[in-house]
Amino acid sequence: MKPKVAVFDFTCCEGCELQILNCEEELPELLSALEIVEFREAMTGKASYYDIAFIDGACSRQSEIARLKDIRKRAKMVIPIGTCACLGGVNCLKNNYTMDELLRSEYGESAKYHDTIPARPISAVIPVDFYIPGCPIVKKEFIRVVQEILAGRIPHQYNNPVCAECKMAGNVCVFDKGMTCLGPVTRGGCEATCITGGGVCWGCRGLVDEPNINSEKLILEQAGLSVEDIVKKFDLFNIYQEHVWK
Repeated sequence: MKPKVAVFDFTCCEGCELQILNCEEELPELLSALEIVEFREAMTGKASYYDIAFIDGACSRQSEIARLKDIRKRAKMVIPIGTCACLGGVNCLKNNYTMDELLRSEYGESAKYHDTIPARPISAVIPVDFYIPGCPIVKKEFIRVVQEILAGRIPHQYNNPVCAECKMAGNVCVFDKGMTCLGPVTRGGCEATCITGGGVCWGCRGLVDEPNINSEKLILEQAGLSVEDIVKKFDLFNIYQEHVWK
């Protein structure tokens, strides 16, 4: 029988799920090898068991904790996709405030009807088996991971920094342009898309294993950033892991 695959959404913009649906050319071949049994953005069906459960979005409500635990019980393999699910992402910026303060500012007198907790990545709630980072995920990487799983292999996790891909793309270093970047400590796999497009790396794919944070701080300080500026750069996508550099 074909492996059963489900895709779930939690607190996010659902852009990573759209990336899956954007794999127009590759989907027919994938669907010949697996069966999608639950995916709210694409179908209405539901299932009680999944060989692979892809999860998009962070956990930011008390009710989501029970839902995640239920998915974990039903799934043979759980894979967070995207920065929100893998790292907590921008959702975790709200953790700088009290939840009561956030609810009152957003909903006023109706705050008591809403549920929110400090945002966290999926791995902070349930065990996970692999990660596909990115904001959004890279289609090519998603396809590769699925193919490796279907072939019975442990998927390869890219660990070189974005800088390596920047050099391969022939980009001029943004620091030489008077800009600043988190590429030296950010996990690659995105083919340096943002820098190639004229931007900088904001660290959406998370830190590489054993990042040289002190060296990155020094580079940013030499570029004129204050300690506060540096922390803000790291915090945009990685605030849940802030203890790494503070």
